[in-house]
Amino acid sequence: MAAKKIEGGELSGLETPKVGPTGRPIRSFPVPEQLGTHGPARIIALCNQKGGVGKTTTTISLGATLAEYGRKVLVIDFDPQGALSAGLGINTHELTTIYDLLLGTVKDTRSAVVATHVPNLDLIPANIDLSAAEVHLVNEVAREQILSRVLRQVANDYDVILIDCQPSLGLLTINALTAAHGVLIPLECEFFALRGVALLVETVDKVRDRLNPSIKLDGILPTMYDSRTLHAREVLERVVEAFGDDVLDTVIGRTVKFPDASISGIPITSYAPEHPASEAYRQLARELISRGAVA
Repeated sequence: MAAKKIEGGELSGLETPKVGPTGRPIRSFPVPEQLGTHGPARIIALCNQKGGVGKTTTTISLGATLAEYGRKVLVIDFDPQGALSAGLGINTHELTTIYDLLLGTVKDTRSAVVATHVPNLDLIPANIDLSAAEVHLVNEVAREQILSRVLRQVANDYDVILIDCQPSLGLLTINALTAAHGVLIPLECEFFALRGVALLVETVDKVRDRLNPSIKLDGILPTMYDSRTLHAREVLERVVEAFGDDVLDTVIGRTVKFPDASISGIPITSYAPEHPASEAYRQLARELISRGAVA
């Protein structure tokens, strides 16, 4: 074989791999095959004790893209603000909610499941009533495992269940972590958001030791990234240095299309299917499937 000619200090014919925002070479994740059968579900909790980091947007958009790829998806609104329900255009007035299931006033989990406008994507809604749940549950036996018992009834109906947690590390979030097989941490590329990630990872470790030995960290998802700002680039660099391969390759950029889609009550993949943000969430779905976090 003839030796490659050296030009300008580089081997001619060799391309330098393109590098993504995380500093790693950009990888292409394959489009997954459709599933022949469905269930049992892998449960993923989307957690961050800081608000406004993209948990709800990620739950909606990831759920919708997994549904696009033929997965049957159930999303759980586990935040008293009810943003997930509103973001999917569901009016929770007079609906059975996750609060009713937690308190046991409604026994049948399937009766709370609501079909969304997205094929293969269902929702268990929430509203402000959920804010009282921690007070009511604090004296219950095995109070950390109540959500696990609720979801057990529907686990075989779905391929993945996504839990949109409230921005706290209280009893509701502990319930979500106890029920989950994995945790996905959306992280805004901003300094104050970075400070709390170590505490959240420590909480996940405690839940693993005491309540749920099988839970694993599925990944840290950088969100609201703006490559034009030095601050965002530095924060992302520090996250990668601190958490290594736990940081996903997919990075979600900042765009006004997200609130526009939320106001419309549909996922961004339906509101603006060709937008780079939609493609970013499709890449996230493919990456999680490639990592084995989703079937």
